[in-house]
Amino acid sequence: MSKALWVVQALLAVVFLFAGGVKLLTPPAVLAAQMALPIPIWFIQFIGVCEVLGAVGLILPAALKIRPGLTPLAAAGLVVIMIGATTITAATMGVAMAIMPFVVGVLAAFVAFGRTRLAPQVAPMRAPQLDPAI
Repeated sequence: MSKALWVVQALLAVVFLFAGGVKLLTPPAVLAAQMALPIPIWFIQFIGVCEVLGAVGLILPAALKIRPGLTPLAAAGLVVIMIGATTITAATMGVAMAIMPFVVGVLAAFVAFGRTRLAPQVAPMRAPQLDPAI
C-alpha cells in the first residue's frame, strides 16, 4: 500500500507544482482574461502558492522523514482546494469538465487517508541527549 501511496503522491506533486507554477508565473492581465468569474488576481496567486506548498508537502516530509505527519495535512489542504476547483468548474464549464478536478481531489483524499490510517509514516526515534548539567 505504501508504494501505491508514493506513486499517487508523486503524480499529485507534479500536477500541483505545474498548476501552482502556472498561476504564479502567468502575468496578472493574462490570468484575469482566463477567469470565467470575477475572482481577484491575488486570490488566484494565493491558490497557486498553496498548490506549490502542497506539492512540496506531499513529498518532502515523508521522503526526508522529518515531520512525516505533515504529508496527510498537505493532502487534506489540497482536497479543500480541489473542492473549490470542482465547484467553480462545474458552475462555469459544466459537470463534464469538473470530472478532472474531482478525480484529483479524490486522489488527494486517498493520500490523506492512506498516510493517516493505511500506511502512516513515523519519524525515526532519536537517541536521548544527555544533559551535561546533571
